Amino acid sequence: MTAISFESERRAMIEWQLRRRGISDPRVLLAMFEVPRHEFVPLAHQQAAYEDRPIMIGEGQTISQPYMVAAMTEAAQVSPRDKVLEIGTGSGYQGAILAHLGAEVITMERVRSLAESARERLVSLGYRGIRIIPEDGSEGYPAGAPYDAILVAAAAPAVPQALVSQLAEGGRLVIPVGTLQLQTLQVISKHGEEISIRELDACQFVPLVGRQAWPEHAW
Repeated sequence: MTAISFESERRAMIEWQLRRRGISDPRVLLAMFEVPRHEFVPLAHQQAAYEDRPIMIGEGQTISQPYMVAAMTEAAQVSPRDKVLEIGTGSGYQGAILAHLGAEVITMERVRSLAESARERLVSLGYRGIRIIPEDGSEGYPAGAPYDAILVAAAAPAVPQALVSQLAEGGRLVIPVGTLQLQTLQVISKHGEEISIRELDACQFVPLVGRQAWPEHAW
């Protein structure tokens, strides 16, 4: 049976969801086109993989809508050979996007069943260099620090200082911060002792659970 490529859906996603909403980095746009998003959602939802919405992937978690993945990736300004930490592996889609950009990717997922299924999926699709750590991501991964970029795909009540401390000089942390109901996507940049914060879109993510975020069952 011939695999479905969803090429027309991918092109529509790039044009209508990304370009027309301000995503302009050609490397990000190419990665979003070439990484097969439909392989990272449950089979029952593959026909909706390129729609402008998040999709449940099990264990109460989601794969973020395409625009949010692209916006976070563009804001992180990932270059080839950058070391990038992702918090919230989920299905592995964001990690695959980062790897496609040439980054060295470490990704953390506290839900072990998701971490294992993401590992199997990424290997099967040829993404063999992504390291998955099944631990609390709110405290980052000091053993791999410093990082040129950190992306957090879950909402925190405040910016975890552990993540800021693990940024390299000139590093960028992209994270949704706010209440359980509504957050703002923030970009924190580190230059020497100076920390700058830039606010982007309003957003709504699943909670970041951990010692430097929301406690278990807080929502």
